[in-house]
Formats: sequence, structure tokens, C-alpha cells
Amino acid sequence: QLQASGGGSVQVGGSLKLSCAVSGHSFDEYIIGWFRQTPGNEREGVSAISAVDDSTYYAASVKGRFTISIDNAKNTLYLEINSLKPDDSAVYYCAKSIYSDSVLQNNYWGQGTQVTVSS
Repeated sequence: QLQASGGGSVQVGGSLKLSCAVSGHSFDEYIIGWFRQTPGNEREGVSAISAVDDSTYYAASVKGRFTISIDNAKNTLYLEINSLKPDDSAVYYCAKSIYSDSVLQNNYWGQGTQVTVSS
């Protein structure tokens, strides 16, 4: 299971730190990250981190403002969001993709947490 939290309403330029508590499964080969979605639009990949080589991915629109991290001791994924813009307003979801020998086995999604940025 994945449980996202930390969303809220902030003003332009503000910051938030989203958390995603992960429980229920333990695998060595996975990618975990954040997506976001606004009404009427497809879910967009925001940032991800690989458990295999710790490589990270950021969407161009968030690079330099968002930072993804994992606390393995707490089984928690974080997304630190700085310099928030109105376009960052969305429901943010955490997700985990499990692989075996580089073959996708399953995807797990958490419920979303709303981020609203006002000017």
C-alpha cells in the first residue's frame, strides 16, 4: 500500500513537502515516484527514483524546484516542492512499479493528495 499526504493550499512561491508511506511489499527492483493530474488531463509523471541504481527523473517543468528522496528506514518517499507556481496545482499521486529481471511485474498506486497554489 502507498499512502500519500502533505498536500495543501499555498501561495505562489511557497513550498510543500509531500510524503508517501509505503507498506505491504518488499522488492529490490523497483521504481517509485510521483505523478500529478488536473481535471480533464492525463496523469503526468513528475519525478521518480530507481531502487536499482538510485537514478532520478524529473519532468522538465519541475526540474530545479522539486526534489525526490527516500527514507528507507521509515519506508517513506518524499517530494519537496519549492517555488510553487499555479501550474503546479494538481492531485499528486505516489506510485511504485515492481520489476523482475527488468520486466515490469506490477504497478501500485496510492490515493492522491491535493496541492493548490494561489496567486
